[in-house]
Amino acid sequence: MEFPQQRAAFVTGVGAPAGIGRRVARRLLQDGYDLAVGDIMFENVDAFVKEISAEFPEKKIIGLHLDVADEESVAAAFAKIKAELPQLVALVNPAGVASPTPMGEATIEEYERVFRVNCRGTFLLMRGAFELMKEHKLGRIVNFSSITAYDGGGTFSKGLYAGAKAGIVGLTRGGAREFGHYGVTCNVLAPGPIDTEIMGGKLTPDRKASMSSNIPLDRVGQPEEIAAVCSFLCSPDSSFVNGVVMNVDGGKHMH
Repeated sequence: MEFPQQRAAFVTGVGAPAGIGRRVARRLLQDGYDLAVGDIMFENVDAFVKEISAEFPEKKIIGLHLDVADEESVAAAFAKIKAELPQLVALVNPAGVASPTPMGEATIEEYERVFRVNCRGTFLLMRGAFELMKEHKLGRIVNFSSITAYDGGGTFSKGLYAGAKAGIVGLTRGGAREFGHYGVTCNVLAPGPIDTEIMGGKLTPDRKASMSSNIPLDRVGQPEEIAAVCSFLCSPDSSFVNGVVMNVDGGKHMH
């Protein structure tokens, strides 16, 4: 099915200035999407909407105060998207929280925080997007896992984060199987080390060198490189790509 000329995308996790969400948002605007952007840090969302509205004055852009793990917040976001934007074609969901606490020291509260945002949030967003997409029999859902789902933890986040990110893979594959009958594809990105704040702050040259030691490209990734892959997965060209876990890690994991 061809994409409609007027179409919308919804990008979460745009609160962090150096994060992946903002790069994805800009890339999808360049690709012709109108846009909804959301984050729990609403002051940052408001400033970002003003910024990109000035850069893309021809596009309709709305900002959302969004707690991805809160059912009412997510429902209100999709209601606003349906009322104010063209047909929702794409959801990209980088929103998530890290956890540097070792599993042996983690409290049940920490466990619930990490799984609530990463897994419950992914489920609520997938369900809400599908409700709007299924009537048109067209949609692209892109979720975010991490190569820590393979490793059991990384240099910053530990086992709880790895478990939650593995859960996102299962949720995405479930969506791919169930939503695919309605023309809605679901895929998941597994980034390697990317130069963003989720790594515990902006990466220093020493940390970049340490993280690059087992990456064949000898460097960490940039958010713009993740956005480029999202652009493909949200395009008509990805119409037969469904249920895929796509590593974007410079070759750190090859399988």
